[in-house]
Amino acid sequence: MKLLKDKNAIITGASRGIGRGIALKFAEQGANVAFTYLSSVEKGLELQIELESYGIKAKGYRSDAADFKAAEELVNAVVADFGTVDVLVNNAGITRDTLLMRMSEQQWDEVINANLKSVFNLTKAITKPMLKQRKGSIINISSVVGIKGNPGQSNYSASKAGIIGFTKSIALELGSRNIRSNAIAPGFIETEMTAALDQKVVEAWRESIPLKRGGTVNDVADTAVFLASEMSNYVTGQVINVCGGMLT
Repeated sequence: MKLLKDKNAIITGASRGIGRGIALKFAEQGANVAFTYLSSVEKGLELQIELESYGIKAKGYRSDAADFKAAEELVNAVVADFGTVDVLVNNAGITRDTLLMRMSEQQWDEVINANLKSVFNLTKAITKPMLKQRKGSIINISSVVGIKGNPGQSNYSASKAGIIGFTKSIALELGSRNIRSNAIAPGFIETEMTAALDQKVVEAWRESIPLKRGGTVNDVADTAVFLASEMSNYVTGQVINVCGGMLT
């Protein structure tokens, strides 16, 4: 039996990496998928076709999650196209890594807006339809650096730590309406971005992890499926570290 059969999900920033992996895993588990992308229309169309091959309904929307009005318009469009929204995955995010002494105000603002304000935007927009149906699962993609910090990533760490506080607050606010809010904190996940790094650096990271490997997008996607499904009906306000034991 498919764990997400007939559920409708919105996944932001799904054209690559973790977001793409979650979208594909959701489709495999029977969910209808509405996803957003920002830059590549071609990649968005390719993903839509790939998702539809699972026999589910899929549609890509070019939308900037950091834009409050655009987020509201997106949710309205998805509700009109899909009828309901059962799951929201706030995944959209960027990095602008540099040491604090070199960080510009623009680099700070861009990361906070893309990573944290986007979560506020989409969650606020989705609240109305979820309250109406008295159910829903909100899944926010944070990071282990939001828990432990990381040199050269003060903007990114702050945004991901903010997501954790936001997640817990929303769980307390909406729990009585059967709307759950949880966060996933991935560790070192090997994606297209990490493939461009020096292999010696990658190997050193792998060696520092108890499981002696980097994570895959499927490791994160499987956790998202759990939080989106009925298997996690009594789980809310939690942060699940998917890090191979990095924070142990």
